[in-house]
Amino acid sequence: MHLLVAVGTDRHPFDRLVDWLCEWHAEVADRVDLTVQHGHTRAPVRPDAVPFLCHDALQAAMAGSDLVVCHGGPATILEARRHGHLPIVVPRDPAHGEHVDDHQQLFCRRLGAAGMVALCESREALRGALGSGLADPDRFAISADAAADAQRAAVRRVGQIVEDLVAASARRRPRAWWPWRRPGRAGARR
Repeated sequence: MHLLVAVGTDRHPFDRLVDWLCEWHAEVADRVDLTVQHGHTRAPVRPDAVPFLCHDALQAAMAGSDLVVCHGGPATILEARRHGHLPIVVPRDPAHGEHVDDHQQLFCRRLGAAGMVALCESREALRGALGSGLADPDRFAISADAAADAQRAAVRRVGQIVEDLVAASARRRPRAWWPWRRPGRAGARR
């Protein structure tokens, strides 16, 4: 099994999440490969830890992972979902100096209540989610995001409307040509 941990690119360290993951991984290292994108967090002593991943590398890592654990950044969450993962999310907490305010906590609680993320706000909740994922990785697999399907359908519909309008305008008879004269210039003497 392969697990990706992504803390994003925010300048605030997120030692809490990385420490929790490394502690858990020490107990299951024989069964789980781990990639840790740690950002500005203190680098864990691991060969599979990288500060940052470019967009393409992050996409490849998500596509090749069985589970994704991430911070509460909207873009990271949406990318994980786009790759078919129900992300296990630990939002940054400003009380620990992990962000400037509580927007990640509020956002993730809303997504958690809607079933769009597996919200983990404590070490115990994270361990529980990881244990469930290790036992049954399919529990954290989702089909294509319904919003993405709706967006593709809307784009197809707009395209069809444009094609219909273009076709209809091509069938219209051309208008009669009227000579245009500037107002106030008709009959002006030279």
